[in-house]
Amino acid sequence: MKRCLGIILAGLVAGNAAAKKNVIIILADDISAREFPAYGSSVWSDLKGWNTSDPACRAQTPVLDQMAEQGCWIKTTWAATICSPSRAMLMTGRYAHLHKWWHNGDLGGVVQNGKKKEWVVPFYVSSPLLIGHVAQKAGYATQMVGKTQLKQCDHRLFGFDEGVFTPGSYLFPKNPHTDFVLAEVKGKKNTQINEDSGEEVQRYAQTSWYWKPSVALMNHPSVPKATAEQQITYWPVSAADKASYGLNTYGPDVELDFIFDFMERKNAEGKPFFVYHTSHLGHDQYDWLNPGSKCKWPGTPVINWDGKKYIRTEPKITGDKGEYDTHGTVTTAGIHNMINYLDYQIWQYLNKLEAMGIADDTVLIFCADNGTHGYGKGSVERQKGCHVPMFIYAPGMTKQGGQDVLVNLADLMPTVAELAGFKIPDDYEVNGESLVPFLFGDKQTHRDWIYSYKGAHQLVRGSLVMRDGNGKWWNVEKQPDDLISFPQILDWEKVSPAHRAERKKLEVAIKPFDQHATEHDFVVP
Repeated sequence: MKRCLGIILAGLVAGNAAAKKNVIIILADDISAREFPAYGSSVWSDLKGWNTSDPACRAQTPVLDQMAEQGCWIKTTWAATICSPSRAMLMTGRYAHLHKWWHNGDLGGVVQNGKKKEWVVPFYVSSPLLIGHVAQKAGYATQMVGKTQLKQCDHRLFGFDEGVFTPGSYLFPKNPHTDFVLAEVKGKKNTQINEDSGEEVQRYAQTSWYWKPSVALMNHPSVPKATAEQQITYWPVSAADKASYGLNTYGPDVELDFIFDFMERKNAEGKPFFVYHTSHLGHDQYDWLNPGSKCKWPGTPVINWDGKKYIRTEPKITGDKGEYDTHGTVTTAGIHNMINYLDYQIWQYLNKLEAMGIADDTVLIFCADNGTHGYGKGSVERQKGCHVPMFIYAPGMTKQGGQDVLVNLADLMPTVAELAGFKIPDDYEVNGESLVPFLFGDKQTHRDWIYSYKGAHQLVRGSLVMRDGNGKWWNVEKQPDDLISFPQILDWEKVSPAHRAERKKLEVAIKPFDQHATEHDFVVP
């Protein structure tokens, strides 16, 4: 590990700033910053999503820990409070007042000539310049891999040349390759049928994205060119892949195989690439291998860190119809094991970049979309729902270690644009601010405040004070041990003039975004 990062670091000074860097963004799902040891929280999530300080439930992330030291990690990064609006923020570089995705289940419609035409506006309509588009326009090959959850959207219009999706939801037609499916039962609310065992369960409808996963390909060279009516082709496609697909197939592994294949092909073509890897890891899932499990987070393949490298145990799962034996090759349940597997995948990324000889030509960003399920997901209390991790490793960076700055996920779109050499038009409103001047220059701060939202609720934070979605103000001058127990400000005369001045500044800053009640839908010009 030291050798791998050391080689990359050696290239920081020698890196050619004029060359276009490959960019990889890895977006984990439903994982708060507090779950990562680098953030130093005294509290994290147990097997049920409750608060704990039990070391047995603590993730172990040696690779991300070392990246945090030799790259950098951002102490305060905000997303939206839940999945789809957060992804809209990242991909558009804008807040909900423009893209109109306010909250899951609260997505703006389309209004034309004074009449509402649709229930949901695809955010490439309300915000036609996305993170994939800016990379494409700059000459990059682009690929999106992993979770979709982008309602009523045509995935071909997000600006990605290729897609490998583990949809797991109603967005795609039924997958013929897997029976790891919870299908809705007509006439029975909140009841699904487990198509593997035939038993009824009370969960939500879903198709597996972990074990025996549903995997869909878009514009992949291994399948015939899709017609205008076809958005996806289900994998496996080849006879060999069909023969090996089954209980031991793990979705996150399939995703990484396709990513590495894409990287190799585009590097051989001499094209810079942009990969947007939206992993499911961190998200809850029904556990088809253990149908009686009460834990939200199914186990992963067993991995072990020996101090220098990861060793993965090949899964050996046998059984059928809800009765399975994993033969000790699958971990126990828990979000900490999913985080450990993400660390293993980061290790694979770093080794792959080194093996391809492009480690000093690639920017790697790891973050998440919202807080942990059970702790913060969907919450507007303090920063429970929106405080997410961010680790950055890049050639030529002037910043190392923990950075006590404020970052929004909206910042990633203009960051990719600047890294790729694409100039965003002056008349196109973008709410994010590029991280490039901070990461690669002498700038010691990034932005004065950050913003989040959930429907009509607005959250804003500066370096001294924070207003949560309940309208409560908190003193954030010092970070508490659990990253959340900030003192509430009840008497503004008991805080400094600087605190009061920042409050006024933040109240003014968020006014343009307060349009949920007045401009909820997208009005066609």
